[in-house]
Amino acid sequence: MTGRRAGLAGALLMIVLLAVNLRPAVAAVGPLLTEISDAFRLSGTAAGALTTLPLAFFGSYGLVAAFLRRPPRSETLLVCAMALLVAGLLLRLPGGVAALFAGSLVAGIAISIGNIAVPAIIKRDHPSRITTVTAVYTVAVTAGASLSSGLAVPVENLFGASWRLPLGLLAIPAALAGLLWLPRARRAARAARSAPPAEPPHGVAALVWRSGLAWHVTVFMGLQSLLAYVVLGWLPTLCQDRGMDEATAGYVLALVAAVQAVGSLAVPVLARRTRDQRPLVIATVALTALGFVGVTWAPIASVWGWTVVLGLGQGLGFATALSFIGLRAHDAHVAVQLSGMAQGVGYVIAALGPLALGALHDATGGWTVPMLGVLAVCAALAVPGLPAGRLRTVGAPAAPAPETVNTGSSGHIPN
Repeated sequence: MTGRRAGLAGALLMIVLLAVNLRPAVAAVGPLLTEISDAFRLSGTAAGALTTLPLAFFGSYGLVAAFLRRPPRSETLLVCAMALLVAGLLLRLPGGVAALFAGSLVAGIAISIGNIAVPAIIKRDHPSRITTVTAVYTVAVTAGASLSSGLAVPVENLFGASWRLPLGLLAIPAALAGLLWLPRARRAARAARSAPPAEPPHGVAALVWRSGLAWHVTVFMGLQSLLAYVVLGWLPTLCQDRGMDEATAGYVLALVAAVQAVGSLAVPVLARRTRDQRPLVIATVALTALGFVGVTWAPIASVWGWTVVLGLGQGLGFATALSFIGLRAHDAHVAVQLSGMAQGVGYVIAALGPLALGALHDATGGWTVPMLGVLAVCAALAVPGLPAGRLRTVGAPAAPAPETVNTGSSGHIPN
């Protein structure tokens, strides 16, 4: 038993080390966006594009993976993802606008590989603990976002440097994570050579892409991610426009990300007390909308409290969306395809958020119209979320009667 616990702890630690690198390349840009925009004389739309570009490719590998006959093993993908992420982080430092956008594009592609590979690993290696392990993963993702957004400006000020220093330092933990995953990738490759994996069932991709349930999961993932990336890309700018200084606005973003960890950890706890995940969807919609209203229109002194509300809602939404990939997939093969579809299409939807918000802000010269649009998206989140929260799986018959279904932290749904 002790050995099993140690093995689980080690596996979770490896996931955490990887996950903390999957958002800083984007999250750290938000507090520095005004400075970067001034340096390159970017319009609001162009500044929105800078945060949108990597987001648009956050699920790009998932769209490619659906057409691969034999995708690389997940461990190999994660090592490649970290190597590519280091390259993207360093590429955007030299000084030109082209390098800035090109590096952001490469970083987005690298993150997409990690985004798709990790949920598949969770489904494969932790089938009885999907919601719990997913919660740990999402906490690590949000912790990485929180630390990077909160420390970007202080690090810049401490060394009297420009925005390039905090963004460049992000390459160090990414390189470390890649090196730590390398031995596991080598062991997986040796095991694959000695015992080649069975061919995946034919028609899995077509089955997933034609499933209405898979599309509900996908659109829910896309809309909740859109709201998250509006926060990442524009919350610091909104707070600065309301009178905060650059560093304090960065702390607001860091607080959102930190509180998201609490919301994520609440998902497996709440799941044990609910018949399905629909109550989690309702809570996500209500808390997120209320938080956006508060940070936009409530007195500026109360922004910190509304930030907590917003962070709780987004933490619930992110962990629930990722849990859907494992919970709604009948087996590991379906999980790989559903992960690719949900994140490949979902992050394309999400990428529209910062870009559209920047364009609306430019067109109206204020935040009222853009934020009314954000609230409309919050309401729309319930449309795919409620069907996705029902106890069904893609690629299997409907779930049994509710009294025979365990919706606890195991995440296992009998078929």
